[in-house]
Amino acid sequence: MKQDATYIRWFADIRNEDVGLVGGKNASLGEMYSELTPKGVKIPDGFAVTAGGYWHVLDSAGILDDLKETLAGLDRSDVADLAKRGRRARDLILGAGIPDDLWSEIKAAYDMLCDEYGPDADVAVRSSATAEDLPTASFAGQQETYLNVRGYQALREAYIKCLASLFTDRAIAYRIDNHFDHFRVALSVGVMKMVRSDLAASGVIFTLDTDTGFRDVVLITGSYGLGEMIVQGAVNPDEFYVFKPTFRKGYRAIVRKNLGGKRVKLIYGLGGAKEVTRRVDVPEADQKRFCIADDDVLTLAGYALTIEDHYSAKAGKPVPMDIEWAKDGETGEVFIVQARPETVQSQKAGDVLETYHLDERGTVLAAGKSIGDAIAAGKARIITDVSRLPEFRPGEILVSDTTTPDWEPVMKTAAAIVTNRGGRTSHAAIVSRELGIPAVVGTGDATEKVPTGREVTVSCAEGEEGFVYDRALPFHVERIRLSDLRRPKTAVMMNLGNPDAAFGLAIVPNDGIGLARMEFIISSYIKVHPMALVHPERVTDEAVRRSIADLTYDYPNGEEYFVERLAEGAGTIAAAFYPNPVVVRMSDFKTNEYASLLGGTYFEPEEANPMLGFRGASRYYDKRYREGFSLECRAMKRVREEMGLGNLIIMIPFCRRVEEAKQVIEELGKNGLRRGENGLSVYQMCEIPNNVVQIDAFSDYFDGFSIGSNDLTQLTLGIDRDSAVVGGAFDERDPGVKRMVAMAVEGCQRNGRHSGLCGEAPSTYPEFADFLVEQGIDSISVEPDAILKITLRVAEVEERLRGAKKAAPVPR
Repeated sequence: MKQDATYIRWFADIRNEDVGLVGGKNASLGEMYSELTPKGVKIPDGFAVTAGGYWHVLDSAGILDDLKETLAGLDRSDVADLAKRGRRARDLILGAGIPDDLWSEIKAAYDMLCDEYGPDADVAVRSSATAEDLPTASFAGQQETYLNVRGYQALREAYIKCLASLFTDRAIAYRIDNHFDHFRVALSVGVMKMVRSDLAASGVIFTLDTDTGFRDVVLITGSYGLGEMIVQGAVNPDEFYVFKPTFRKGYRAIVRKNLGGKRVKLIYGLGGAKEVTRRVDVPEADQKRFCIADDDVLTLAGYALTIEDHYSAKAGKPVPMDIEWAKDGETGEVFIVQARPETVQSQKAGDVLETYHLDERGTVLAAGKSIGDAIAAGKARIITDVSRLPEFRPGEILVSDTTTPDWEPVMKTAAAIVTNRGGRTSHAAIVSRELGIPAVVGTGDATEKVPTGREVTVSCAEGEEGFVYDRALPFHVERIRLSDLRRPKTAVMMNLGNPDAAFGLAIVPNDGIGLARMEFIISSYIKVHPMALVHPERVTDEAVRRSIADLTYDYPNGEEYFVERLAEGAGTIAAAFYPNPVVVRMSDFKTNEYASLLGGTYFEPEEANPMLGFRGASRYYDKRYREGFSLECRAMKRVREEMGLGNLIIMIPFCRRVEEAKQVIEELGKNGLRRGENGLSVYQMCEIPNNVVQIDAFSDYFDGFSIGSNDLTQLTLGIDRDSAVVGGAFDERDPGVKRMVAMAVEGCQRNGRHSGLCGEAPSTYPEFADFLVEQGIDSISVEPDAILKITLRVAEVEERLRGAKKAAPVPR
């Protein structure tokens, strides 16, 4: 113990059980400092002024009765009256002064901190509320924090301001809403050495995905400067996802990175007493870079799991955590400066799947990051600042530049929230998750494009991007109790291309991904033709060259940009469904589709019939694309070997001949992907009649086959499915097509190979799903919206077959 004092407790002497004395925030800091610094988690030193100090201030000034009178009979729905009484309560405390004996202890403790870190040490002064008879109550985000506090006078002012912040409008409203007696809640204040993140970066960590509740990732958000900008929603931060299961095994499991805008940052002030911090613009070059390196991301992920494991062990159950971090620009070290249990996603019931469906789309007024997965409709109201809050009516859509904690009493009555600025860990995002309402943040221009009084629909049910639509659009909610679903013997898998949707879909009972489309990742995440990245000198259009340069700015070269972005897209999907198999189809663009990518016209021939032209396997060993295929292979190798996601299976599309299969397998081997090595399986799309006829020969080169019902039907019947003239005759239920499918399944069984089907037929025609089960197919892969329906159908057919003890005859 550093000193004997009535009102001071050092972090080293505090444990989580001391929450009644020092509040949740300080108790958590003490717990981590004392228990986790020996395990390598770096936490700055500091001390807490106990809740007893708060009561001593009130008693010495004799203001307790005045405070009670000020708040008596308050109607929290009267925003103006709430503001008036809150101001009066704060003024009483600000005028109270600090008793000499209390200040003497605070001053002595600060002197000891200066002995440890140097004279006139810069500290953060943080509020930590507590209710002695309600130790589990949470008061996170209700009170103030002051940064870069130096010297006695500044510390004295920051301390009394923290005490006054117990009566901010939002804190008063929160206590009324949760039936807490104002005068059974007290305030402890933490004084902690600052981390010089003003010279580097800071952010927030969650040990789950905040939008979906997916538990197997650590989500790290970060931006330049002090951390207040992220919490306030003033910046769109960078995002990093680390996959826990393989990270714990020692892999560099960063499965995803999203570059944020980071246009402003908060740094230390110029030295005047009135300006301890100031907001400045971030240089454009830094905006285009990630704020921390991969090594920092992995260090923070390790800290986060150590913290989560500690709190989970104490609680005897999994406890996802909400953590604040900061990087010191002087030393290069990363520190943890706060941690608390996550209280939104971790509290949700996991047994009921609730899915919102928009029945009709309209004109998009604004778009940004979606928070949650719900839909809401109502009249929009733009609120420009806190003085306009009394204009807001319950059930309206709140539209603003950003939000702050002062807005919370009104936010609780909103149907949805839309902001110009902010990311997934901004104030607006955090509050909307707690309230269970949809929010679209970081739109950039919602206050300009969404007028007050307009009926709008806010949709967060369409993936990572959220939309504000003109008009009140129809939608419905589907609720399914997952425990009621029986798992059939036949694997029921999903087709998926969009990594944004992966974590959310992982909750749906499934047996993995039967078809992950690489084309979606390339067109949406990479946007550049791979050969234009290998041979940028061939691209002569200056506008195209500039666009490619902007996309690849923060990467060593264009090739690494392609490999990393593709690995992140495929890795996100593989992580979401781990350890179930995830079958990734190598690129299968047609030449006209490749040509539409940036720089693509310089590398693609013009073909009369791209559907039957230079596509799929034929490209992989051809000199016109071999180097592009090598980049694809490097990405898949990175997912499997660096991220540790060995559940990824490679699938080769449109492989016409057995000789071609041999060439592709050799090409994979040249790029370090060898069948059987490190458990690698390679599948083939069975979508050409020759694949079925020669399945025994193809089986020498592939571990499984996935029947592509669309192309197989097209080529069996000789029909262009997109033709307006003959497309109507396209039907997977044709006896000839079903015969082809049955032969393919038979061939797989004969050769001991996996048999699957990925296509629309089973969900479009339920009887086709029956047919596949009757043939004994190993897996059926369908679009996500059909998986529950198909699972039930397959289980019913298997039950019927068990009863009948015989399969239906094969069509002849």
